[in-house]
Amino acid sequence: MASSTVISGVQGALLVLALLVFLGNIMMWIIMPTDTYHDKWLPHILADTNSTFFGIQGPIMLDFTFPILFIAAVGCIYLHLGKKRTSDSNIGRKKTAHKFGFLKRPMIVKGLGIVTLIELALFTMFIALDVWYFSYYVRYLFKQVPLLQIQRREQVWQTKFDRVALVFGLAGNVCLTFLFYPVTRGSSILPMWGLTSEGSIKYHTWLGHIAMTLFTIHGSLYIVYWTLTHRLSEMLKWDQHYIANVAGEIGLLCGLALWMTTYPTIRRKMFDLFFYTHYLYIPFMVFFILHTGIGFACIMLPGFYLFIIDRYLRFLQSRQKVRLVSARVLPCETVELNFSKSRALNYSPTSIMFINVPSISKLQWHPFTVTSNSNLEPERISVVIKCVGNWTKNLYDLISSPSSLTNRHLEVSVEGPYGPAATNFLRHDMLVMISGGSGITPFISIIREIISTTQSHNIPKIKLITAFKNSSHLSMLDLILPISGIPSSESCSDLDLQIEAYITREKGQPKDKPQIPQTLFFRPNPSDAPIYPTLGTNSWLWLCAIISSSFLIFLVLLGVFTQYVIYPIDQNTNKLYSHPKKALMNMLFICSSIVLTATGAFLWNKKRNSSEAKQILDTEESVTNRSSFRDDGRELESHPQQSVIKSINVHYGQRPDLQRILLESKGSNIGVLVSGPKEMRHDVAAICTSGLAENLHFESISFTW
Repeated sequence: MASSTVISGVQGALLVLALLVFLGNIMMWIIMPTDTYHDKWLPHILADTNSTFFGIQGPIMLDFTFPILFIAAVGCIYLHLGKKRTSDSNIGRKKTAHKFGFLKRPMIVKGLGIVTLIELALFTMFIALDVWYFSYYVRYLFKQVPLLQIQRREQVWQTKFDRVALVFGLAGNVCLTFLFYPVTRGSSILPMWGLTSEGSIKYHTWLGHIAMTLFTIHGSLYIVYWTLTHRLSEMLKWDQHYIANVAGEIGLLCGLALWMTTYPTIRRKMFDLFFYTHYLYIPFMVFFILHTGIGFACIMLPGFYLFIIDRYLRFLQSRQKVRLVSARVLPCETVELNFSKSRALNYSPTSIMFINVPSISKLQWHPFTVTSNSNLEPERISVVIKCVGNWTKNLYDLISSPSSLTNRHLEVSVEGPYGPAATNFLRHDMLVMISGGSGITPFISIIREIISTTQSHNIPKIKLITAFKNSSHLSMLDLILPISGIPSSESCSDLDLQIEAYITREKGQPKDKPQIPQTLFFRPNPSDAPIYPTLGTNSWLWLCAIISSSFLIFLVLLGVFTQYVIYPIDQNTNKLYSHPKKALMNMLFICSSIVLTATGAFLWNKKRNSSEAKQILDTEESVTNRSSFRDDGRELESHPQQSVIKSINVHYGQRPDLQRILLESKGSNIGVLVSGPKEMRHDVAAICTSGLAENLHFESISFTW
């Protein structure tokens, strides 16, 4: 307990340090468009950096790039210490869990969906920052109008038009700076503040819409300005020492093509188009940097830098073919895939894993909720996939028709799992879980987590309210228990699980005997490997090392390049070094540094994991060779498992009365979780925030990607 207290204190200190550095970084954003920065600070900065290793790029990185990377490194240490903390009693937490609960109470805001007071406050502060940035830059740049008007020989309003167009682009860069944090799946910044990538994807959506709106206005205004001033030829200009207009136009076209496919209707009906066009972010970012120059781009660099690290580590993991052990095929066009994993791989409930099946599509990756538990199933990790589109339908047909599988082997690659750093479901007296259709899958992982902790904690009661279209979907309840069953009935003696299942499209119990789920076993392939942590058991420390060492290598390369290539041209000749070439070299240095350090860390940990992987595969092959299903290869029907469910009631031809169920729930501290259609999530959030019951605490966890 004393050790846990010390670690908790160190974590608190790291959190305060990260917060102070972040506030200092925000202050730089606030000061940058003011007269104080441009008239007093900037001249000194330019004078003091005239002969340094990095030039003007140095102080920009010091003010905007380094602080965020420092926070990311501190976050890695914070999360590593969190893994080492011993589990404290949750009883004490229950008393204080709802002290600041009002900050997390959900609100339904039109256009934003379900948001908490904290989220709304942060979003409002961001909008305020962007407005401040826009208005003060307009004020500052308008001071340049008289001089520019004379130089360009144009009217005052035309020069002001040009300045306003410029500021729209500067304001868009504020959004671009924060755009990549929510989609950095292995981020250390998000979990440090209790956030996850899948839960923060809405921020990425909001920022993306605002950024593209500002950039589109920026580009459109400049086209109008050049037309009015009879300088439309500027559209074809690629200045080697200033703004490259052609690069900006190409980047904007890439962004517009990407943006058009993000609208809900297109994304749902043409997911493949949405998925593939999203790769346009690569040329968009490249041409953005070429357009603005690397010096200005360093302002938005840290978020993209961390995203590149995460993306490359995901690429390394995805090159490995993983071992698919078995699959449970349900009659409701649902399949559970069970993969082999290393015992060192631990994850939290509600985690997600991205899956790729090359025989269906070599490029498409789809996220699915992990339903297994790393404590209950130390050598297995499972996901449940429901047929809701072409890709999932093809996968279901492939697995349910085993004749299409050569020697019962399916090649699969994965990325993840990704999830919250920790969960606190045990702080509640009771959990009410409300799901619709395949939305039950996140709750399976929570139930299995609670099953694994029944002997060490006072666990909450669980009421599962689930709605299905027809009775065949009741087979999804069979997935609550893992395929291998549970260790013993004693481990679940304290579990109080009640299920209320609603069949909405059938009036009564069907006369036909329900189909039994079937289990398929796959043969091992020597090239397949169990899923193991990409960076080993100390993954956060390795990530900290990658961030720190790659940035250090980048600085060394940049310093040598500036000193021995750029300065000899800038200071000893009458011409300046080309800005696009400088930007390209910076991008090369960044990518090279990240590839070098991340590859080294990955290969080192892969070598350490290879011996364990061989032992796991040898054991599985031995078990497979002794199994009775080896000879004929037919499906095995799943055997009944000892139920841990106290009671299950099936209601036909009706929908759950959510308000009545929630308001009648007994307990002083009830956690309410919901996963399902948008209307269901909004209804539950509205009930919890209505004030009719103070004991309901809506868990703001996103189960949708």
